[in-house]
Amino acid sequence: MKNTLTPSELFSLKGKSALVVGASGALGGAAAHALAAAGANLTLTGSNSETLKSLAQEMEHYGVSITVHIGRPETQDDAQEMINTATQSSPLDIVVCASGTSVVKPITDMQPDEFDKVMDANVRQSWLVCRAASKVMIEQNRGGKMILVSSVRAHFATPAGTSAYGTSKAAINMLTRSLAVELGPHNICVNAIAPTVFRSSLTSWLFEPESADKRQQVLNRIPIGRLGEPEDFNGIFMFLASQASNLITGEIINIDGGFSCN
Repeated sequence: MKNTLTPSELFSLKGKSALVVGASGALGGAAAHALAAAGANLTLTGSNSETLKSLAQEMEHYGVSITVHIGRPETQDDAQEMINTATQSSPLDIVVCASGTSVVKPITDMQPDEFDKVMDANVRQSWLVCRAASKVMIEQNRGGKMILVSSVRAHFATPAGTSAYGTSKAAINMLTRSLAVELGPHNICVNAIAPTVFRSSLTSWLFEPESADKRQQVLNRIPIGRLGEPEDFNGIFMFLASQASNLITGEIINIDGGFSCN
């Protein structure tokens, strides 16, 4: 069959409905902008109500429907409420799990409750959202896209101490692959992006002048020669959410300026 799609049609999300979990964070905000720019209607979730409301106002010019849901998927009921909100007026087509946290310490200094906090926020909460979304997407019988957030730290450790964060992201990699296998027969694609350091509330200190030496240590491993910005992720979110990636599932895509090549 002849392919007659134009590039704009291939990446268009017009008429699609997306849930962005963790939209109040830098990466979730980037995902929200990318999906809205491509035409998707959005449900934005996060724990910071002011940030979410401000984000929704920023995106009014896209001309899409934007619903705000305050909260984290800390329980099964929380995750289900997010899915219910996202499906109030239309089916659910796209899910982005971008919420999470980090504690970087040597294992001898880290407390068990800190380890549990990271694993819960990064793994269990993503699992809960994917579980609730999977049931709905399978029932809808119209396929779908799920995008999770991993990290290059799933493969590359640091002496600073990534026994919690890196382990949680390695778990996300396996969750991505497991769901790709389970949900593939339902035409649901599941992929993850794996960033290196990018500008966010957790890493803003590294962009300050007084952190030049530490920043240079990181840059020495990045061939492209700079750290990431949230807008660097717009393209990959748009790609993985669109029909342009219909044959891609179970992949962990490094967005790292070449960090993982070294």
